[in-house]
Order: sequence, then C-alpha cells, then structure tokens
Amino acid sequence: MDIEKRKYVIYVFCTVIFFVFVIRLAYLQLFTSEELSRESDKNSVKTITLTPPRGLMYDRNGKVLVDNKPSYTVTITPSQFDKNNLNEIAGVLELKPEELSENLKNIKGTNRFNPAKIKRDVEFKVVSYIAENKDRLSGVDYQIEAIRYYPNNFRGSHSFGYASEISQKNLEKQIGNYYTQGDVVGSSGLEATYENDLRGVKGYKFITVDVKGREIGGLNEGKNDIPPVNGSDLILGMDKELQEYAEKLMENKRGAVIAVDPKNGEILCFVSKPDYDLSLFAGKTDPKVFYNLLNDEEKPLFNRVTQTKYPPGSTWKMMMSLAALDAGVITTTSTIACPGSFTYGNRTFEDHGAYGAINVVRALEVSANVFYYKLGLQIGIDNYHKYGKLLGFGTKTGIDIPNETSGLLPSREYLDKRYGVNKWPQGLLVSLGIGQGELGVSPVQMAAYTAAIAMNGLYCQPHFVSKIRRNDNTEESKSFEQRRIDMPLKYFEAVKKGMFLVVNGTGTAKGIVNKDFILSGKTGTAQNSSGKNHSWFVGFAPFDDPQIAICVLGENEGWGASFAAPLAGKLMVRYLGGEQYELDNEIKMVNGQPD
Repeated sequence: MDIEKRKYVIYVFCTVIFFVFVIRLAYLQLFTSEELSRESDKNSVKTITLTPPRGLMYDRNGKVLVDNKPSYTVTITPSQFDKNNLNEIAGVLELKPEELSENLKNIKGTNRFNPAKIKRDVEFKVVSYIAENKDRLSGVDYQIEAIRYYPNNFRGSHSFGYASEISQKNLEKQIGNYYTQGDVVGSSGLEATYENDLRGVKGYKFITVDVKGREIGGLNEGKNDIPPVNGSDLILGMDKELQEYAEKLMENKRGAVIAVDPKNGEILCFVSKPDYDLSLFAGKTDPKVFYNLLNDEEKPLFNRVTQTKYPPGSTWKMMMSLAALDAGVITTTSTIACPGSFTYGNRTFEDHGAYGAINVVRALEVSANVFYYKLGLQIGIDNYHKYGKLLGFGTKTGIDIPNETSGLLPSREYLDKRYGVNKWPQGLLVSLGIGQGELGVSPVQMAAYTAAIAMNGLYCQPHFVSKIRRNDNTEESKSFEQRRIDMPLKYFEAVKKGMFLVVNGTGTAKGIVNKDFILSGKTGTAQNSSGKNHSWFVGFAPFDDPQIAICVLGENEGWGASFAAPLAGKLMVRYLGGEQYELDNEIKMVNGQPD
C-alpha cells in the first residue's frame, strides 16, 4: 500500500473515532445527564435518616401514659470505618468484637456513605469519647433519638407492650422496605397492634461529602431535606388513677384484673401479675434480661388477662341461667328443689346448703349448686355450647392487643372426639353446670360477658384505643363491634336481680356492700387439682346505671368471696367515687364463705 492510501485510511479512522466521541458526548449530555447526576450524588451525598419520635399514649382524661425521652445512638458508616479500630469501639460500646463485626457484615441497603445504627441508649461518656476522638475514629458517629419513657407509678406492661430492635428475620420478611437494621418496631401489646400509627414517617437529611467522606455542607443548602413526621398518638379509654390503684392492690399477687366501660367496651384498667418493667426494653436490652424473664417460673411475660384459660366456677351461673331461660327449660318464676346434694348415677354432688324449692334469682343469690347441676343435664350439650358462644365464649373477643386465647367451650363434636361418639358420660354436664370440668375462660371474656349482662344484652368488643390523634391534630375515632344478644329483657333483669342480691342480700359477696354505690356481682371458685383454688369475681356498678364492669382473678387465692370480691369492690367504688374512696389496701378476708 502506497503512502497516499495509508494517509487516507488514517484520516478515515480518525474521523470515525472523532464522530463516535461526539455522538457519545451528545448522548450523555442530552439524554443521561439527570441519571448520571443522581449516580454522582450517591457517591458524594451522605444520607442521614431522621427517625421520628413514636406517638404517645394518653388516658381517657388526657394524662400521659407512655412518653418519650432523648437518648444517644451510636452509628457506623461501613465504608469509612477503619477495621483497626474494631476492638476499641467494641470495648467502648461494651460489645464483643465478633458481635460488632457481625453487625457490620449484616448492614444492607445503604450506600457507602450512609451511617447504620449500631447501639442505642448509650451513656454520655460514650458520646464524649467518640466526639473527642472523631478524627481518629473514622466513620463512627452518634445521633440523638427518642426512646420510650414511662412517667407513672404503675407498669401497664401487658397493655402498652414494648418496642425493640427489629430482628434480621423480621427485616427480611417485611412487606416493603421501611425498616433497616437498628430500627425499632412494636413487639408486643399496643406498640405492636398500632405500629403503623405509632412509628410515624422517616425523614432524610442530605449532606455533601468529599471523596474521603468528610462532610462539606448540606446538599442544596438543605432544601432537599425531607422532615420526619411524628408518630400518631393513641387516646386510650384507660383511667390512670384506677390502673395505678389496681396494680397496687395486686402487688405480690398472681392473677388478673380487667375493668371496662359497659356502654362501649373501653378498657378502664388492665392488670396481669406478675409483670415486668417496660423500661428494660426502652433502649439497649441485655439479652440476659429477656432470657431471665422468659424462663422466670412466675411467667411475668404471660398475659393472664387474655391468655389464662381456667374454669370460671360459679361466675358461670349467669350464663346457665340465661341459657335455661331462653331455651324454655325454666321461667323466671319456676322453681327447682335444692335439698343440699344431687345424686346422678353412682355419684353424689354436694352443695353448700339446703335451700328447698327456689327460683333462678334465689339460686344466684345463694349460689345453689344443685339448681345448676340439674340445669346442666336439662339444657344439654348443644344448648350449652350455643348459648356459651352467644355470650362470647369459645372465641376470641378481638381485644386490640396480640395473643388472645379462645378458651375452651365444649361442644358435642369436642366431646365425641375426646371420648368417642356418644361414649362420653352425661355426668360431665353436671360439673359443667357450675362452671367446672372441661371449660376454660379468660378474664377478658368474663369482663365482656358481665358488661353485656349489665347492659341487658348489648355486647361490646373490649378495646383500649378510643381515638388516634394524627400529626396535624385531627382525631380519628376507632370503631369496634357491638351486637345485641337477642333475649327478652326480663331474662336479663332476673339475672341482674340475682347479682344484686349476691352483694346486697344474703349472698356470697355481702361483705362488699357499699352505702354510696349499689354494687352487683357474682363470686366464683375454680377448682385446682395442683394447688389452692383460684378466686373469681365479676360484677358491675352502679346497679341502675352501669358505668364499670369488672373481672378479678386471683390465682391460688381460694374462695371468690375471700380475695376477688373485696378487691373488685374496692376498684368499683374507687372508680365511681374518686380518690377519697381509697380504703385500707389490705384485702379483708371473708372466712369460709363459699361460692
């Protein structure tokens, strides 16, 4: 090839290369500049996530129940962190080096300049150390965040619940990408149920950094920052003073207390004992603390209001009365002979006394077992299950916190499965008639049932939250189920009259009669094969205008009249009359009083 041809080829080649560069430059400038700018920002902008304070919780009178307080959270930006400082930082944070190393490995979803939360609620001395050594401890920083604070003299552990750092498992299975490592999420109680309301909306602050990650200033003078939106507040039906008093009365006891407003189902107080200190979960939580709570033989994490499943004893007799009346087995005036014992087959079932021929009102007043032994057989298992279900048993109430039992309400299908088709002894119905045997209820079910009787058949779903207050101060009222139990009014009136006489007549709770407020209720004792019996009481007040319905369960406290009734009486009077009605905290025992 001669020289001229070579020159020509070189010219053509250079020209092609030139046009390729021009076209590429034009393409980058005209069509991809915004995309490239965004990619460039990723490499030069540090994104600080601004976690909003969780919403607060207030009682029915506007008093704060669950608050927030500021705390320090240590963060590490992985790309800037010098691993030679690993042991030092682990020591400062009181972590094992391998634990800190594992935390750093698990950081996902962030670009190389974004900090990740490593440990929250650290002491001020830790923050001071980091600030003093900031130039040397590259990538280590801290943020000020809000953690839970409980300003009152009671715990409310099983109602409020706690929020804790999201686990890796929950992080991976979340829907969407709201949560990242180190974020807090509601784990139990109201914190869990209303997580989406309480958590708020994250904000973001954008900081320009140089190639070494050093901060230069706010991106676009902070105009691109996105402010966080605080979590919504929960307005509860709880009464702060009543809750405090209930916990005081249950101190060093095992059992449950729940009181509701019978007109709408709002929970006035909610106590499960033993309980635990929620502040242990507010910031840094030592794994040993949770392990000890989990393995404590007293089971403080167990919610006895919603998860306990005990026979209700004689507090079941109102259900039996309504079932027998509505099924046409008895009328409000018909009588059943109660001679002091009842023999069925080769077994004799005893009573507390011989009452002669009595009607349903008198049977409730004196808690005549023979009356209800006989009703158990006459009603039969199908009606037993039908009316038990109608009054809210054998199913969850739908209370607005997690982990609720359905209890045990025996049916024909249940007994056939357990004993064989039609092979179960009819004598089971005798024990079931007085709330013993294969029957299990929770205190929340009993409170809702008692409230429905007080309201002549209006059953209201028990619940904590009445309103949600949004960040703009607008309020959203929460609606919960209400249904009418379809029975004639005279049946409820007869049962309520019996409950009135239990307290104000010659009944088993006459020891709690009050001159200022007319209390009504029913005692019960649940037999316990492994120890002392459990003490029950359900009731409502005032009789003519019910404002509170209550259930008290005392584990291993014996007769219902000995423990549960006096405690419930104190709480009803305190709620109706105020603080001036606080009496001696000692529960007055009613010696040998049967149910």
